[in-house]
Amino acid sequence: MPRCLPLLVCSAILPAVASQSPPVDRILERLDRLERENDSLRKELQQLKTEVAAWRRPADTSTTAVAAEGTPTERLDVVERRVDEQAQTKVEAAQKFPIKVSGMLLANLYRNTRFANGADNATTASRTPGRATAGLSFRQSVVGLEYTGGQTVWGGRVRGSAFVDFYEGNTENTLYAPVRLRTASLETEWANRSVMVGMEKPLFSQRDPTSFSFVGVSPLTSSGNLWRWQPQIRFEQRVHLGAPTTLRLQGAVLQTNEESSTADTRIAVERRRPSLEGRFELEHKFGESRAFAIAPGFHWSDSHVLGRTVPSRLFSIDWKANPLPYLDLSGIFWSGENVQHFGALRQGLTLFADGRLIGVHSKGGWAQASIPIAPKVSVNLFSGIHDDRNRDLLPAAIGANRSGGANLMYRLAPNVILSLEALQTRTDYLNSGQRKNNRYDLSVVYLF
Repeated sequence: MPRCLPLLVCSAILPAVASQSPPVDRILERLDRLERENDSLRKELQQLKTEVAAWRRPADTSTTAVAAEGTPTERLDVVERRVDEQAQTKVEAAQKFPIKVSGMLLANLYRNTRFANGADNATTASRTPGRATAGLSFRQSVVGLEYTGGQTVWGGRVRGSAFVDFYEGNTENTLYAPVRLRTASLETEWANRSVMVGMEKPLFSQRDPTSFSFVGVSPLTSSGNLWRWQPQIRFEQRVHLGAPTTLRLQGAVLQTNEESSTADTRIAVERRRPSLEGRFELEHKFGESRAFAIAPGFHWSDSHVLGRTVPSRLFSIDWKANPLPYLDLSGIFWSGENVQHFGALRQGLTLFADGRLIGVHSKGGWAQASIPIAPKVSVNLFSGIHDDRNRDLLPAAIGANRSGGANLMYRLAPNVILSLEALQTRTDYLNSGQRKNNRYDLSVVYLF
């Protein structure tokens, strides 16, 4: 019995000790957690002291001056703080949502030869020579407002924009208003679809050549680029065919501006007409930097002219590809009839002496190759043609209009670009042969 006594005592003590250990462990864990929280609070307090000291510095202390002192880590901290300050500086509308002012200040120092007929931005060569023109213009500068916010409509993100310029026509002395609305849009975008109401380019012609010489009108106007901004409602549905391939199904109801269909004063055209447009883009990506996209499209409407109906039809196919890191290719080909209300040659309708009224059959397009030859330097080569069917035209009309040019763009700073461009336009008149006009342009662009 005495030998069993120690065993009985131990068996009684061990459960008691075991029952007390969990509370002790929890107390130790809580002390460790409090210690970590105290360390975190001390670090936050030190950071707040540093920021308060920075805010108490003289107001004229610039980022450059402050960043020039101290260690690289300190300079990085200063720059990051100033970036955060700029990110919080925004313009607000009356409804308190953020909007962004964007656009460009564009200065064009240009020279046109004699067949520009006195126009600043000639899109055709005139039949007879006039005076050569040269000057400095800021009229192609663009100012706009953009909004992209958190507001949603049925789960879709809302964004919008509106841009104006000061182009006011083809010459400095004109009766057009000095400020002109270029484009505007209000779009709601969901994961795989979007709806847009706005004033934009035709749906079938979404791309533009790269140029700062022609901004008031799109580059290669009357030489294959159909561009005129017009009111429309668009819908887009995106179908993902595997990770690298996307199909975009796009449709639009558009209001055409028929006043530009013809320069013939004998023809009275109903000013506005509804139209239907579609575009179907297939895009495939090859890794991070290479992609290929091709998109057929169409336009369908009718013009009301002198109590008659003249169809306006068009089929197009556009593309964009960068098969190599240093080469980007883009362009469009189109064919149709009575399509000049999209900012092309103003001879889409012809009234013959015998009373026949027809829509002129046309074909055309443009292509561009862009070559980034250095991180800050790029070269763009482009050309285009608008060719009307000769038998649909009167003897004094333009049979075809061609343009070709090149520009060199150098980025002086992230938001400053210097561009040097040369462009030649060749216009074929049915009864008087071909005329040529050259344009040379030095552009300085400040993006904001």
